[in-house]
Amino acid sequence: MLYLYDGALDVPRILKEWYEQEASSNYGAYIPFVGTVRSEDGIDGLSFDIYEPILNSWFDAWQKKAKERGAIIKMAHSRGDVMLHESSYIAAVFSPKRRVALEFIDEFVEDFKATAPIWKYDLKDAKRIYALNRSTAIKGSGILK
Repeated sequence: MLYLYDGALDVPRILKEWYEQEASSNYGAYIPFVGTVRSEDGIDGLSFDIYEPILNSWFDAWQKKAKERGAIIKMAHSRGDVMLHESSYIAAVFSPKRRVALEFIDEFVEDFKATAPIWKYDLKDAKRIYALNRSTAIKGSGILK
């Protein structure tokens, strides 16, 4: 389940909602990861653009991987502006076994950082500036060399 929100994420509400959705599913492990905008390089926050068709395909592939391991994955991400110390990203794995959940959340978050089609912009002095040093090029995109 992939959820996109405008602005900062309401972490307590989302985590509670996900927990309640799966409370009777007999999963022995629930491992959430919460990403928060941190202060660096004098930014006031970050802003995010998302290419939803590619993100949906990417997430669908991860759902299949989770299902093969008897787990499910959920993810929420912000569109637009998120200020310092607010959350822009939540992922959670539900699994019958703790080891599966621990390994899967790590793999998922690392791949998300490396390949998800989400572009970051620094918010600085009321300007939105592409965050080249915090962005990863998506394989196959851009000008070929």
